[in-house]
Amino acid sequence: MRLNAQAPRPVSLDVMLETRHVPYLQPEASEKLALLAHGQGFAVHRHREGQLMYPSAGVVATTTERGTWLAPANRIAWTPPGFSHYHRAYGETELRLLEVPRRLCGALPAQPTVFSVTPLLREALLSLTGGRPFRPGAADRLRRVVIDELTDVPEQPLLLPEPADDRLRAVTGLLHANPADPATLAELGRTVGASERALSRLFHDELGMGFQQWRTLLRIQHSLIHLVNGRTVTSTATECGWANPTSFIEAFTAVLGQTPGRYQGELRLVGR
Repeated sequence: MRLNAQAPRPVSLDVMLETRHVPYLQPEASEKLALLAHGQGFAVHRHREGQLMYPSAGVVATTTERGTWLAPANRIAWTPPGFSHYHRAYGETELRLLEVPRRLCGALPAQPTVFSVTPLLREALLSLTGGRPFRPGAADRLRRVVIDELTDVPEQPLLLPEPADDRLRAVTGLLHANPADPATLAELGRTVGASERALSRLFHDELGMGFQQWRTLLRIQHSLIHLVNGRTVTSTATECGWANPTSFIEAFTAVLGQTPGRYQGELRLVGR
């Protein structure tokens, strides 16, 4: 893989990085294992085939013009053929990449998404990307098992949509820079020179959700990275802007279907 100095910066989560100059790698389409340092990623590209990306350690963000999907170590990211996108790693990240032939992509969603990882999915993905030799046809059969399993596991609502309107981009940019900012939409509007009413309408029209819901999703994406890096639930709640741990736990559970503590427990099991 060679470095690409022209890759753009992602639209979200930049404040989690410790460096300003982030190396990007040119993607290579195949079944493989990729080891990425904190802040590394794959430059803007698209696939002729579909691709499954499983971070067996760390966190990977997939960004398209529609927004950013976040996949931690107990989730798997799916990118259909034809979507222009790029990836960035948060923390030391071990990625397993599996190509899905176009003829099999119809069984999976038509847009990027994130799935839960079952024990069967995990073992199949590790086997397919571990470099072991397969008898003729065996890898294809195991790949079909992966796809069958994905059709039965729930998608995870980890998409953070991004706006096109300049006024709304100014507001979301402020929140990306400081997710813990407690400012109201009216206060943010005064900062960027837009009315609360106009911004509220734009959140619903462009992003399909209200201001508070969008900010909650932003904070939860940041909290996932803190938790993967070993922060406590209490410190994560404070750093991401919740008034107290209870509010954080309730919001996290509403989106991910499990408490932050249980999520961290799953990460420890995955890392064994």
